[in-house]
Amino acid sequence: MPEEGESAGGLLQNWKTAMADKRIDASTRCFAVLGHPVEHSLSPLMHNAAFRELGMAAVYLAFDVRPENLDAAVRGAAAMGFGGLNLTVPLKEAALGVLDELDESARTLGAVNTVEISTGGLLRGHNTDGEGFLAAFREAFGFGPKGRRIFVLGTGGAGRAVALSCAAAGAHEMFLCDADKERAVRVAAEIDDHKQETVVSVVMREQAEDAAREADIVIQATPVGLRPEDESPLSGGAFREGQAVFDLVYTYPETAFMRKARSRGAEAVNGLGMLLHQGARAFAIWTGRDAPVDVMRAELEAAVYGT
Repeated sequence: MPEEGESAGGLLQNWKTAMADKRIDASTRCFAVLGHPVEHSLSPLMHNAAFRELGMAAVYLAFDVRPENLDAAVRGAAAMGFGGLNLTVPLKEAALGVLDELDESARTLGAVNTVEISTGGLLRGHNTDGEGFLAAFREAFGFGPKGRRIFVLGTGGAGRAVALSCAAAGAHEMFLCDADKERAVRVAAEIDDHKQETVVSVVMREQAEDAAREADIVIQATPVGLRPEDESPLSGGAFREGQAVFDLVYTYPETAFMRKARSRGAEAVNGLGMLLHQGARAFAIWTGRDAPVDVMRAELEAAVYGT
């Protein structure tokens, strides 16, 4: 039976991953992603592909960990000699009070998605989400946030990192919307505190579609869309021709949010590129080696698009 806090699906994924790598032995070093839920994660696919490509004795697994168990989980991983961890929803902000040190990216973005574990067991938090988003966005659309009007729906761990990174990259104006208004207000205050030139406003849910339609870039950073039956959090009226629309959800080729955007003439992409680029940066932090990005990309695209 699964341990408390670990799903049967997560155990099955771990077993399949381990069985696929026939080089696993007593010298193999472990890496993992922690989250709740976590069975949707494609991180094990891309990181294990990278380890195989580079001939490294390593394996990357996935564990379902509730926020209240995060401290025990990360310190247990360190005690067992894990090489590094990724954190996903809802652990990114919870990690701020758990780790021993935070690098500048984690302090600035107020969340952790990558944990570096030193040989002495010291836990150092990084955030590669912002860097990963900017690289993926430029790759998809051929331009960045500089001088643009941006609407961000969802200001939790990843949304917060994206909003702050867009402001740092020179966004002209930004509209923030979150079901938890106070969370959006805090992110707006953080942007102001960093003395960015971005003009930032918090909009209520009933104002969201008008604000989104005015924007050049629309970013969906909520968990809505992780299930195939999820409806779009915005109607077609939020979109128009000429917009660049980015949904951080990456598990499907097209989410309902993307379909709504495309139906109104906007160009839309999912979050697979962000997953790739934030993962490549995490890989480099853990191993000190350049990630084989093309190999990781091929593995992800095969899983999502069947190519």
